[in-house]
Amino acid sequence: MSAPGTEKEPVLYLALVHAPVRNRRGEEIAAAITNLDLHDLARLACTYDLPACYVVTPLQDQQKLVHRLIHHWLHGVGSRLHPDRERALRRLRVRAALEDVVADVERECGRAPFLWATSARSSGTDVEPTEARLILETTGRPGVMVFGTGWGLAERVWRLCHGTLRPVEGRSDYNHLSVRCAAAILVDRFFREGSPPAL
Repeated sequence: MSAPGTEKEPVLYLALVHAPVRNRRGEEIAAAITNLDLHDLARLACTYDLPACYVVTPLQDQQKLVHRLIHHWLHGVGSRLHPDRERALRRLRVRAALEDVVADVERECGRAPFLWATSARSSGTDVEPTEARLILETTGRPGVMVFGTGWGLAERVWRLCHGTLRPVEGRSDYNHLSVRCAAAILVDRFFREGSPPAL
């Protein structure tokens, strides 16, 4: 591994958390998995050559749903009809909790990952994605962008994260991007060339 201060190609993972997340009343819930999120985030991971996109849910029926979808595209008719989709869906991994994601990434990379929470609202201490990339380049640690479904990540997920990414801001006061859109924008900004902007 590179010593601090030496640049290293960053290793970035995605985690889409379905539980624990919040509902519109702020209560902790488990959100349902949606087919569209899985396809689009897998394609995002493949496009930017990320090792994996984790789908996080402790619910057995939801885990089976994801495994069934993956099997269709990797081994079923889908693999023959759309080989490009098969290539992308290979990036999906199902885990019961974010702690399992951390253990997986540490096993794979040899170092514990740096976790960034994401939200549509600013925490007041957010960093730009390019700054997050710089942290990985200088420390040699892998990173995980953590996205929430429902109405956002539950407090106990936030407590597992080491920092927060600056929310995507549009040109109007409308602030309801899908998690798929927000993830694509943040990943693109993470890999954008150039130095992080001054705060």
